[in-house]
Formats: sequence, structure tokens, C-alpha cells
Amino acid sequence: MLNDYKKFLIGDTITIEQQEFFNQFGFIHFENFIPAHAVETIIQASLEVQQKWVSQGITKINGVPIKYGVDLDGSPIVQRFAFINQHHATLSEFLLDPRFSTLLELAGPGARLGTEEKDGMVFNHYVNSEGSQFTQMGWHVDGLRDIFYGLKLSPMLNVGIHLSNLKPENGGLRLIPGTHKQGLKSMLFRKAHFINNEVDSEEVAVIPKAGDLTIHDGRLWHRVAKSSVIGEESRRRVIYIPIVTGKYEPKNENSPTQLYQRFAGLVK
Repeated sequence: MLNDYKKFLIGDTITIEQQEFFNQFGFIHFENFIPAHAVETIIQASLEVQQKWVSQGITKINGVPIKYGVDLDGSPIVQRFAFINQHHATLSEFLLDPRFSTLLELAGPGARLGTEEKDGMVFNHYVNSEGSQFTQMGWHVDGLRDIFYGLKLSPMLNVGIHLSNLKPENGGLRLIPGTHKQGLKSMLFRKAHFINNEVDSEEVAVIPKAGDLTIHDGRLWHRVAKSSVIGEESRRRVIYIPIVTGKYEPKNENSPTQLYQRFAGLVK
């Protein structure tokens, strides 16, 4: 399993080298995007939203199911938040960072942050414990939802802001570089979507430090590997925000739950 790939620092623009790396492999890793104090501020904001949602029994946000679990002390926690940027000022203001506009260059003209589309800003909180409902995610491509509904597959990138220091044994994001260039047949049938969790000989393990940022093409085969450690050591938090193109399709409190979201029940 390849872990050694080049990492970059983000500046005022995407360099030619960075664009070429992303075009070839379908992902890129920027170190030190935010400092430690910003990481803690974001985590604290998520805890405040969690307290509100747990107390109010929130089950869906803009039609997207919220995934709950149980923490190490037996208390209920939110393990997958959707549209969390719409529920805390700290998180909505974070997205005003001008470097997010720089990242749009990777997707080309007309790209935008999907703060009101797809699932908005998603906050994932993984912990490997007896009561956890969210420890891994099987192989998939993010464009499956568009294919499922017979829509044209528009470019979509996933921006990940990593809030935990990881080691390989912590699990986390695994990618198969270059598969964003695959044809439709491979996108549909190379693996069993969400069900297959097996290690692939061609996969790359993304091992970030807290504050790092990654971007991967939504057409890339990827999964979230389960931590091989349990308890507090396994705790991992990461934010994902889509970069989207094409027709503007915002969601609101009246948006229906999509059929593809039934796959969420397969993620344990």
C-alpha cells in the first residue's frame, strides 16, 4: 500500500505543478491549512451543534439523515452531521477564507463551494467502540447518485479538512489514484459500492495531521478504512465540503430524502 506521495502548501493560486499532480492522480494533499487553535475552535462548534441536535431529537437536515452513535462513556453523539455550516456561525464564517476560492481553480470555470447543495458541509466523527454506528465506509464513487438518477455526471471535488492527527492504524481515507479517468463501466462495476471494504493493492492511504486539507475527485474510487485500534486512540474527526459545477441545486428543510441515501445504513 503506497503511503509516500508528495504534499504541498497552498498559496494565493494553484501552481502548475499542483494542477498537474491533481490531474494525474485525482487527489492532492495540502499541509498546515489551519493552525491548532482553529482546529479546536471547529471541534468545539461541532460539540455545540451536537448538544442541540441530540436534545431536540433532530433526525434529518434538509432531507439528509443524521447518523447518531454512542460515545465511549455511553452518551449519544452525532457521528455524521449534514449542512453543519448552516447551524453554527463559526463554521459558516470559516468558509469565507479566501483560500477556498483558490481551491476552486482545480475544478475549472464555474466551480463553487456547495454549501447549500449535496449534503453541504459534512462533519464526520469516527470512533471505534462497541456502540459506534460509524467506523468505516466501503469503496464508492461520489458520482453514483447522479448516475443513479440518470443525470449527466458533472465534475465534483471533495475538500477534506482533517481535525485529527492520524497514524496508518487509525484508518481513514483510502484512494485509488487515477481512477477518476475511468469509464462508466468501471465506475459502476469495479467494486460493490459501499459493501466492499477490502484493501486494494493499488490504494493510497491518506495520513494527515490535524489542520491538513485534502481534495479528491468525486469520480475517484475511495473508501474510509476502519481503525485497527479502539477507544480514544481511534477518535477521528474530518470535515468534507463539495466543490460543484453545473446547475445550482440548493436544498432546504422541505427537500426529500433521496433513494441513494439508503446506502447510509450499510456504513457501520
